[in-house]
Amino acid sequence: MASLREEIQFGTTNSVRLLRWNRSVNRVEVVQGPGRAETISGQGDHWHYHRANELTLIQRGSGTRFIADHIELFEPGDLILIGANVPHYWHQRGASTGLALQWDFPLEHGVWDFGESAALGTLTEFARRGLHIQGKTAEITRRRIEELPNLTGLARLALFLQILDGLATAPAHDVRPLSARAFSLTGTAEHQEAVRRAVSFILAHYHRSLGLPELLRLTNMSRATFARQFRRHAGKSFSTFLNQVRLQAVCRALRDTNELVGNIALDHGFNQVSFFNRLFRREFGISPSAYRENVPLIEKSGPE
Repeated sequence: MASLREEIQFGTTNSVRLLRWNRSVNRVEVVQGPGRAETISGQGDHWHYHRANELTLIQRGSGTRFIADHIELFEPGDLILIGANVPHYWHQRGASTGLALQWDFPLEHGVWDFGESAALGTLTEFARRGLHIQGKTAEITRRRIEELPNLTGLARLALFLQILDGLATAPAHDVRPLSARAFSLTGTAEHQEAVRRAVSFILAHYHRSLGLPELLRLTNMSRATFARQFRRHAGKSFSTFLNQVRLQAVCRALRDTNELVGNIALDHGFNQVSFFNRLFRREFGISPSAYRENVPLIEKSGPE
């Protein structure tokens, strides 16, 4: 069974690697250059974290992404920067295609010997909240990432440094922090695998009645231990996490179907429509009906 912590191998001479996937984020390739790639098992299809920083570009596909304590729908063009040891997960709707850059610059790495790296240090710290890259910065960065598979050696390294520079100097309106606070999970705590199982179970069963006792049996934890460990890893309580998963699924249904709002709520685990309406308005600031009416406007304001 996959664990929460992913061990990334960069090799003895590398600090950066480029990943590519087609259809599923659990089967990826390490792209070494034009026509050269090595297939590895990916971890993106479940809740996990790793010591590397990661810049992920979704080229095709949609679903729900989980970055630390933040839950949101993703679409083609989505560009996310994730800091070291920040838990994350892409829950796909069908197949997806994308590219991801991963790099690890520990304190002893030579890159920090250059004064010009100060802005990179600031970006690295900011990325512990997960960053949604938008606007002109995203447009330029996407083009650069998509050029990387065609390059090797110094040419690839130079373009990678351009990408980092573009992110580090991006205007504030192009960089949206996702998590409410900075995350950095470390070590191999005994409860990490149990929390991963709990998250996977919630994502598989959120559409039905789902109570805390069921999760306690699954994880073999006491109520107090589960509450403490779940909040540590997911950044919020079980009930808040469950409701936000349900709300994002509702948003997808509001966008993709003409089903009545009340029926959508019931189909996604909300037993009381009045409670659902209050929760939806509190989360998004508008009613479900207004959200549905504004979907075209919301989509136009996304990545170009």
